[in-house]
Amino acid sequence: MKALQDKIVTEGKVLSDTVLKVDSFLNHQIDPNLMKEIGEEFAVRFQEAGVTKIITIESSGIAPATMAGLFMNVPVVFARKRKSLTLSENLYTAQVHSFTKKETNEISISGDFIQQDDVVLIIDDFLANGQAVLGLLDMIEQAGARLAGVGIVIEKGFQSGGQLIRDRGIRVESLANVASLQNGKVEFVEEISTL
Repeated sequence: MKALQDKIVTEGKVLSDTVLKVDSFLNHQIDPNLMKEIGEEFAVRFQEAGVTKIITIESSGIAPATMAGLFMNVPVVFARKRKSLTLSENLYTAQVHSFTKKETNEISISGDFIQQDDVVLIIDDFLANGQAVLGLLDMIEQAGARLAGVGIVIEKGFQSGGQLIRDRGIRVESLANVASLQNGKVEFVEEISTL
């Protein structure tokens, strides 16, 4: 997605060979117009998948997931990272380790919002080591629902997560796939067109 790649190049900050800061448009401040384009792109890519629900993890996945839900006309459910007094029964839970924050959280989703007959699309902001996706996938399996695929705003193609998920036979659609952050420069994976 060229608009996203352009935004990453102009506003993203490479903090190290493994960390890309995009808080000016995705992870802190949100660019609503870009999120609209991202949501529409996910809707187009998964239009034939029969999606009935979108799930993500709070908080940075909520904006792109919500926009995709708007275009796909389906509800969005976000997994909570913190315990809630109102979310205590009928829960699906999983452990997720955050690469960026270097911590493990128990995430949870109410069983009231994902059922066995759902076809679920996972959307998240980043795919690095794949732990967030695996945690969400675990909860989809607990619910007995079916996975439509995974939509990622920015994939770090130089890390193992994308391959880990794809090796399970799961469809992954990344809107920007970063090949390298070496020497403070963002380089993208070249997309190969197949006819």
